[in-house]
Amino acid sequence: MNTYETLNEILVKLFHDIMDIEQKAIITPEFSDITNNDMHVIEAIGLDEPKNMSTIAKTLSVTVGTLTIAMNSLVKKGYVHRERSEEDRRVVYISLSERGKRAYAHHAKFHRDMIDAVLKDLSPEETKVLVQALTKLNVWFRSFQV
Repeated sequence: MNTYETLNEILVKLFHDIMDIEQKAIITPEFSDITNNDMHVIEAIGLDEPKNMSTIAKTLSVTVGTLTIAMNSLVKKGYVHRERSEEDRRVVYISLSERGKRAYAHHAKFHRDMIDAVLKDLSPEETKVLVQALTKLNVWFRSFQV
């Protein structure tokens, strides 16, 4: 197999495997009522100050309408709180409930464990090269236009 074929196979399998493994690792009995996408919405909301829908939608690269569907589900399941702005009632702020914060922490632990496992056997130079290569790949994905 040449370099192109090898990289193609690795990247395709890697993206598929990460999604599959993440689904299995983060959707535990406690969080069995949410999807990977729900977990990524929870991650985008974060633990800091409440965020408005536009900010969260931009982080996720989705429309506010698409996000509203996911948000309705997460509110109903008890992961998220909605609160209208006192200054402008049209603005809705989103924050995580206690259950949402537990899901966030669980998801963050999966990511920490994944990164620790990747870095465990790499030298500092290998780590530097991996970060550079993945950064370039990320830039390409972010600039990709369909």
